[in-house]
Amino acid sequence: MDALFPKSYEASRARFLRDVELLRPHWPSSRLEAHPLKNIPDLSIDWLWAEPHKKENLVLISIAEHGIEGYVGSAMLKLFMDEFAPRLNSENTGLLLVHAINPWGMKHHKRVNPNHVDLNRNFVFDGNFSSAINPDYDTLKNFLSPRRPIRNLGTEKLPFYANALRYIISPGRVKVKAASLLGQHRHPQGIYYGGTEWQEETIVLMELYRTALAGYQNFIQVDVHTGYGPRHQMTIIIPPLDSTSSSVAMRKFNYPLVQKIDADEFYAISGDMGEYVYRLRDAEFPNKNVFACGFEFGTFGNSLPALLRSLHISILENQLRHHGAVDPKAESKIRAEYEELFLPTEHNWREKALSDCRRAFDGVFRAHGILTN
Repeated sequence: MDALFPKSYEASRARFLRDVELLRPHWPSSRLEAHPLKNIPDLSIDWLWAEPHKKENLVLISIAEHGIEGYVGSAMLKLFMDEFAPRLNSENTGLLLVHAINPWGMKHHKRVNPNHVDLNRNFVFDGNFSSAINPDYDTLKNFLSPRRPIRNLGTEKLPFYANALRYIISPGRVKVKAASLLGQHRHPQGIYYGGTEWQEETIVLMELYRTALAGYQNFIQVDVHTGYGPRHQMTIIIPPLDSTSSSVAMRKFNYPLVQKIDADEFYAISGDMGEYVYRLRDAEFPNKNVFACGFEFGTFGNSLPALLRSLHISILENQLRHHGAVDPKAESKIRAEYEELFLPTEHNWREKALSDCRRAFDGVFRAHGILTN
């Protein structure tokens, strides 16, 4: 089971390139395409087009939009290719499988791309990267992105939790959550920075979406993420532009946890990739059917202490990248904790994650009537 979780970007990519050959008997006209990064050509976004005779349905599975999350994503993509792709009707259902949207982040175990941009805050539909987004970040910027080297972790921990509790009281937990997770376009060295222009990786995906929607009547996407939510229950997350409520979706997919990507159920995201798909459909392909969702595998958990732990390590990792650490031991501890946030090592966690993914794939594909058995 642990073998499904690759040790490196290179190992994950090699497995993907090998395994797509196993799908050719089902989709003889399938083809591999790649986009090497302009400034780092040994890293690439790779994808498989497996096109059916009759282009009705398209299933898109994508991983590593947040690079480090691609290691769990790679395991789930492997599960899909082994267990679910052969059960689709290759006469009318095609595949678009995208390996490593953010290959630099995956290789270097970062969420962001080489420009320090969070790609899931970069899919701004109209290209207007408004500085007015997330004004609460400015209020908390010294807390969320300290501009100094890290001292020892013991020294860092107490003031973080003291300030966190103070800010939860005022301006309040809702604003702290929004400030830290929504995304922002003003502070390039801050967390969840969405950039001020579309990134190279974003443009590649936008072009793939346009091709997909132009060619197929029904479009289904699953994008794999880790880090947020209950530790032992994966969440299916749906953009707010989808008309299906979370309660209806839970029944429809026979799955116990579905949430809308908004402040009430999950958390709000500005520049979300899934929302971009719906906006593109509405603007250019109004007669096409779209369902774009994320599979979000929680790691630390969703209690207040767990959320604060996640926030603290996110702040520390960002601070380490930009300002370094006085204590070398602090650096190694931060990297280990950050790794655990997005790629848990616990055997039981990995086993449950695979089980949840299997159930969610089955539910989503059955609900859309594309499984052959």
